[in-house]
Amino acid sequence: MKTDVYKQVTGKIVADLERGELTWLKPWSAGNMEGRITKPLRHNGLAYSGINVLMLWGAAIEAGFFSPYWMTFKQAKELGAHVRKGERGNMVVYANTITKTEEQDDGSEEERHIPFMKAYTVFNVEQIEGLPEHYYTKPEPVIDPAQRIEHAEAFFAATRADIRHGGNQAFYSGGRDHVQMPYFESFRSPEAYYATLAHEVTHWTKHPRRLDRSFGRKTWGDEGYAREELVAELGAAFLCADLELTPEPGTDHAAYIQSWLKVLKEDKRAIFSAAAHAQRAADFLHGLQSGADTKEGAAA
Repeated sequence: MKTDVYKQVTGKIVADLERGELTWLKPWSAGNMEGRITKPLRHNGLAYSGINVLMLWGAAIEAGFFSPYWMTFKQAKELGAHVRKGERGNMVVYANTITKTEEQDDGSEEERHIPFMKAYTVFNVEQIEGLPEHYYTKPEPVIDPAQRIEHAEAFFAATRADIRHGGNQAFYSGGRDHVQMPYFESFRSPEAYYATLAHEVTHWTKHPRRLDRSFGRKTWGDEGYAREELVAELGAAFLCADLELTPEPGTDHAAYIQSWLKVLKEDKRAIFSAAAHAQRAADFLHGLQSGADTKEGAAA
């Protein structure tokens, strides 16, 4: 690729972190969503996933876009619309593998799976004129009562994670395989409670009987620890978007930022890996809602 996608994306997130800003916690006041939380959406309404979520959230914040909808120049044209002259698009990426058949020395053929990534450009609908009206329509506002949020309660209950309450710390105990949470009433808001729970339940997915994620962690605070915390942080952000909850920065983010910066500066692919693992964790937890097969019961 002409542009080093990994370096470009990582550089943007590193710059945000060096300012003390968390890219994944900022896009919660989208104007035409009336405060509703959403992942960036394609022209057909399907949500982006993984690293593209972070890239487009960051782009929306930087440019002040309120709409969650993004599309290519060609897609806008096919809808009878046009990108305004002088508008600059934003990068998203597509990753996949190609299969190549190679002849071996003994005459046999062997298939090789070669991963690749390509970048393409999308525009926010606020940069586009002439789209069908529904792209610009404001939905009815969502008013969340200051109490337990029923759909979030149902979501976490369906995971069947062992969630215990008490004390003043939130953590996942790998040895005992349970999530420990302070009592609901001790949080500043329902959203703060569920955002914290989403973070810890993302950790819960790393268990060997689930997604078996370790990053070679040996001691508290090492690189593997920082990578896992980044996965949990992104996983919580993705889940909050899916559940239409507003996450709040935790009191421990300042300490984590320094360890995340070290990892990201040393490995330009780390944020891509973390986003992919976070998306996998979120998908795993969504799969438990319908009783879908998981690694714990079958193959993940």
